[in-house]
Amino acid sequence: MKFGMRTPSIKKRIKARTSIKRQIIHRGNLKMPRGYGFLRDPKKAMYNKVYNKTSFDIFKLIKKLTK
Repeated sequence: MKFGMRTPSIKKRIKARTSIKRQIIHRGNLKMPRGYGFLRDPKKAMYNKVYNKTSFDIFKLIKKLTK
């Protein structure tokens, strides 16, 4: 589990936005409503919840500081 700042990766950002799995889910209207991720994959949902509370994104931090 990661604590603190997340290390940015341009390669992973591009892969996440252009993956075939994402395209199929979004274009086929197979998306779950917000907050229902626990029904789809409970283990992943719990991991993501803890991860997002214990780490932060450097780009979001910069955005807040420049406002």
